[in-house]
Amino acid sequence: MQALTQELLDKFRDDESKNFHSRTLQAALAKTPIKDLAFVPSKAAKLNGDFSIELKTRGITWQQNSGRCWMFAALNIMREKVAQKCNLDKFELSANYLAFYDKLEKANNMLEMVIENADKPMNDRMMEYILSGFHDGGYWDMAVDLVKKYGVVPKSVMPETYQSLHTEKFMKLLISLLRKDASILREMIGKGIDVTTIKEKMLQEVYRMECIAFGEPPMTFDFDYRDKDGEFFSDKNLTGKQFYEKYVGCVLDDYITVTNHPTSGLPMDYYYAFHYIGSMADSNVRCLNLTQAELEELTIKQLKDNDPVWFGCDSGAYGDRDEGVWDQDSLDFEGLFGGIDFSMDKKKRLEYHDSFATHAMIFVGVNVDEDGKPNRWKIENSWGESAGRKGYFVCSEKYFNEYVYEVIVNKKYLTDDQKALLSNEPEIINAWESDWL
Repeated sequence: MQALTQELLDKFRDDESKNFHSRTLQAALAKTPIKDLAFVPSKAAKLNGDFSIELKTRGITWQQNSGRCWMFAALNIMREKVAQKCNLDKFELSANYLAFYDKLEKANNMLEMVIENADKPMNDRMMEYILSGFHDGGYWDMAVDLVKKYGVVPKSVMPETYQSLHTEKFMKLLISLLRKDASILREMIGKGIDVTTIKEKMLQEVYRMECIAFGEPPMTFDFDYRDKDGEFFSDKNLTGKQFYEKYVGCVLDDYITVTNHPTSGLPMDYYYAFHYIGSMADSNVRCLNLTQAELEELTIKQLKDNDPVWFGCDSGAYGDRDEGVWDQDSLDFEGLFGGIDFSMDKKKRLEYHDSFATHAMIFVGVNVDEDGKPNRWKIENSWGESAGRKGYFVCSEKYFNEYVYEVIVNKKYLTDDQKALLSNEPEIINAWESDWL
């Protein structure tokens, strides 16, 4: 190991003293956010304009300070079915309702994984993964599992609370409790004690915490609404599952997660699955790894059929929240830092943990040029109407190719060869490899 020497530091200082551009850039950075200085209006302006394929949606949602983007994106697709069926201009499903059960399922999964791996040492890779805990983020398959088990309810039936919109402290307290529970379970199992009853009591505490923070989910409710023509309707004594079946009705199992992870760990044309710590105890996340060109072609096919596309991307890469833009050319970080080259190809970014899917949203449009090639994509976000372009964003084709890692598409759009890949059980990969393989 070679330490920094004074001689080397003196060399750095001497070289930098001759760089007049650095002093100008330093002065600019002293009082201005990096992304504001890096923003290139002339490049971002190229992303303006309408879209040749564009879907109508009914209002922007706001997840606020929670990690439920994946859930909002899934619910926003489903709410369009309800709004269309009920002739509504605006409608929203309850993320609080589904998130309540999501946290309870995740807690159960964590405790089950502790029990299953109780014989492993504390420094085992699996135990380290389990005890890292979970957050309120997730994947499409997790939303599907929740909806199939618990259904959905209108937001008016179980509205948000301060805690559901600001989840950081609650999640820290919950994970702290579950780590304490993990220590108790491991000790009892080590002594040969049956832990079934104690695990139930632990989950009862989680349930109580959630009821206090978020409210208790309703067992039944009435759906009363007036449509955009002024006609009043009332549907009584519904469960969440009954509401889903009657007013949403889409078959969620018809959809598959298509990823583009061009790494040495995941070959193309590869059907794989992993058991994420945030999943239900009896369910896996399933994905089909295809080329970027195939992923894009499937996305466009679905949009052409007026069906929005859930997708996961790296929202921290080349994005401007105020301008509503994701685009490498519109944010010149390289020039701002004196010509330093930050670029890596998609494969290396994933393998070296520099990038992964951090945010889920919905594609609701794409502009295709005269040659049939897409050049910009319209996005419905869940950051409220004050973000972006009244809640909508746009990304360039360049950003789509490099930083969109997964999309959800109906299996009917797959080619015969792609469908054939799904005919066998998926290969299981380690859960901790899922984000970057």
